[in-house]
Amino acid sequence: MADNWLADGFNLPAVAARVGPFPGRDWLQTWWKHRGDGELLIEETGDSLLTLVRRDRRIEFAGEPDLTDYHSPLGSPDVPALRGLVCDLPGQTELVLDSLPAEATDGIIAVLRESGLQPTVEQHQVAAVLSLPGTFDDYLATIGKKERHELRRKRRRFDSEVGPGRVERRTGIAAVALFADLHRRSSGDKSGFMTDEIEEFFLALHTHAAAVIDVLVDGSGRPASAIFSFEDGDGFYLYNSAFEPDLMSLSPGNVMLAHLIERSISEGKKVFDFLKGDETYKFRLGAEARPLYRVTATVGPPA
Repeated sequence: MADNWLADGFNLPAVAARVGPFPGRDWLQTWWKHRGDGELLIEETGDSLLTLVRRDRRIEFAGEPDLTDYHSPLGSPDVPALRGLVCDLPGQTELVLDSLPAEATDGIIAVLRESGLQPTVEQHQVAAVLSLPGTFDDYLATIGKKERHELRRKRRRFDSEVGPGRVERRTGIAAVALFADLHRRSSGDKSGFMTDEIEEFFLALHTHAAAVIDVLVDGSGRPASAIFSFEDGDGFYLYNSAFEPDLMSLSPGNVMLAHLIERSISEGKKVFDFLKGDETYKFRLGAEARPLYRVTATVGPPA
């Protein structure tokens, strides 16, 4: 069925490794309920699944690229679900598949070429991924003397002026409301993002898609920073962040990142993924760029 959220294919692993929740059922079903429009297409073969949306003569992955950091087929790297879809499309349908790591891109390109199409490929984004060593001291040694000194200095200053700081895992409606409030009081690009609709979407992700909320509090228990994320056995995926504007001079965002990186290492995670975006601070903290690609093709015979 075109909208079968119970399809067994959702239990298959993503073709691309370490892509967080984004190709999975919980994320996509939540996104579809709160953000989706058009015609939902869940294309499945025995060993492959793709979740797509059709709008007129354009087909894209479910999950808009501004809110969905990775896309990937599930199951076989040969993506037989895409092969079956291409055969049945009407003429002059445009296929636009974005946010693909390299591992997921190769199979899609191969299918389209085998189907007689001429796909184009372009890098359109990067994710910033920090590979985690065995200890926090080992991590600090990798980021260089200047950044190591700055990170330690900011933690000491925060603790001496308003600390000691500690990170708390919070849950429920109140946790999402706290995060949304901090976000709304931010300046710059963040200030207009947290609409009522986006807050409702974040609450649904927390309730139905295992999103987690960590809060850095100062010595009095006042929230200084909050991070909205996802995690699995291998990785921590930082989806969004906010901080208390009155504490900006104490770098609460950087202090919290140091705490979370240290915790992720202690839990044995392999990556701390800052997700999409090439902001300088991510690379100062040791992340490396993971290219993301967009594949486009016009499929089907002439209309």
